[in-house]
Amino acid sequence: MQYKQIQKGVFLDRPGRFIAHVEVDGVVQVCHVKNTGRCQELLLPGATVYVDKAPAGAVRKTLFDLVAVEKGNLLINMDSQAPNRAAEEFLRAGGLFGPPRLVRPETKWGNSRFDFYLETSEDKIFVEVKGVTLEQNGLALFPDAPTQRGIKHLEELIACTAEGYKACALFVIQMKGVNAFAPNEETHPAFAATLRKARDAGVSLFAYDCCVTPASMVLNAPVPILL
Repeated sequence: MQYKQIQKGVFLDRPGRFIAHVEVDGVVQVCHVKNTGRCQELLLPGATVYVDKAPAGAVRKTLFDLVAVEKGNLLINMDSQAPNRAAEEFLRAGGLFGPPRLVRPETKWGNSRFDFYLETSEDKIFVEVKGVTLEQNGLALFPDAPTQRGIKHLEELIACTAEGYKACALFVIQMKGVNAFAPNEETHPAFAATLRKARDAGVSLFAYDCCVTPASMVLNAPVPILL
């Protein structure tokens, strides 16, 4: 997954959920924040960030998207659309389940909609992807804020397994350099409990870190999951 026109900047402030002020080449730009999470530990005044310039002729309110930030020695992609894009590349290349016969994004099942539906020579699989940007002392954590939607997705994956499908939750850690992944018990204990419930019901859980540059993000290697 790659961006085309990345520029370096300095984060100033975030006056709204989707808006940030970033200094780029000495000019303060109003940038679209491609992450609806709090990101309080990432978007600190003075932080080095990376923005993606909109294509020439694009009709939009902002010229740049804020997509990555430096946190100490970590470079963290914080684009909430990036995990699905990177995961699709990974799945199509045979990641997790081997070469697929079919990879279909945004697939409905009953009253649910999952990020991906895959078919291999042996299995029919639903995959839900979660991007992870929160890191504490080498541990990647999800979520960074309570997420009833996340719980709903896990419950729906459990329902899939009861109908004979394979189901998996893929946590895409949008950085390189963490030692493990865990549910954020302190922030949302109900999500952590549901994740353990999903594991016990046969939902496969995966956490992968990523090789991140200012202009790209690629799934790299599995990291241990601590439940």
